[in-house]
Amino acid sequence: MEIYLDNSATTKPCKEAADKIMYALENIYGNPSSLHRPGFEAEKEVTHARKAVAKLLGAEADEIIFTSGGTEANNTAVFGAALARQKTGSRIVTTAIEHSSVYESCMELQRRGFDVVFLEPQGGNISEEQLSDAIDENTILVSVMMVNNETGVRLPVDKIAKIIKKNNAPALFHCDAVQAFGKIPVRPSKIGADLVTVSAHKIHGPKGTGALYVRKGTFIRPLLYGGEQQRKLRPGTEAVPLICGFGAAVQNIGSMSENMNRIKELHSYAEEKLAAIEGVEINSPSDALPYILNISAVGVRSETMMHFLESREIYVSSGSACAKGKKSHVLTAMGLDPSRIDSALRISFSKYSEKSDVDTLAACLQEGMDKLVHSK
Repeated sequence: MEIYLDNSATTKPCKEAADKIMYALENIYGNPSSLHRPGFEAEKEVTHARKAVAKLLGAEADEIIFTSGGTEANNTAVFGAALARQKTGSRIVTTAIEHSSVYESCMELQRRGFDVVFLEPQGGNISEEQLSDAIDENTILVSVMMVNNETGVRLPVDKIAKIIKKNNAPALFHCDAVQAFGKIPVRPSKIGADLVTVSAHKIHGPKGTGALYVRKGTFIRPLLYGGEQQRKLRPGTEAVPLICGFGAAVQNIGSMSENMNRIKELHSYAEEKLAAIEGVEINSPSDALPYILNISAVGVRSETMMHFLESREIYVSSGSACAKGKKSHVLTAMGLDPSRIDSALRISFSKYSEKSDVDTLAACLQEGMDKLVHSK
């Protein structure tokens, strides 16, 4: 029986989401913009999903813009904010450990002449002092993730809006909350965020849909043109079946606090079992989101160990799925030893993960260390 522990890359869709998608594919075939009954039915379903996402964020339904996923939402936020405010300043403040869809977007803006500050983590995280030193009166965008997708570190996003105000910056605040959404409370109004990114396939919904929260009254430039849909911020016909599945997944999250208690126990159990294996180092900080555990099986390259585990039907990753095997820019920015970076593995849990999964992983990881290290 396979053991899937790569839930930060994607999750298996829950039955409720899969059933809703199939129902929509077969029955909700109208275009949501069409002025007839099938169109109204499609619009009604999209509105229902929009309200579900908005409710979990503590937002208004018209503040939710559906996208093709987290990457598009992040690109829309970063480019949209920068281009909308480029006449008031040129500085963008972000971190060196952002998801590639933010990191590379900021790199492109830097190539276009924007003054981009990539804050380097100190002890695995970004400090309030670093943010305060970087954000000035010329700053037009601050983009900082809530939870890092490789290590699970929680960044101080609750401090950013206050720093922006204190430093008299005209900046918009964007928060990539993809790894936090559905696991811990994400409230844009509470942290003072203008833009927040979430995604469906990290919460047992379908791939191909996500959302960007855009605070009412916030102006950003769209990436796409050619339609009146979604306040013109994301024109084009909505992917109704996927959006329906997104809404169903949101409604199937259950109690986040109960899920968290289970995952905390599972994380502690896994950390203890894996750290007991000779050569295994823990890379995630102690206060990281327990859904993610980053380790290094020192002496064995990540891909080698990953495929060894795969041969035992155990699925983990060597880092962010978007990196496709490239050396982690996150662990590099953290200043880890190259031997730990080259042997890093990301184990990520879901509410369906069990202790027996950890037991099997630990046994096979021990076997892998014995065979692969000694075979060199």
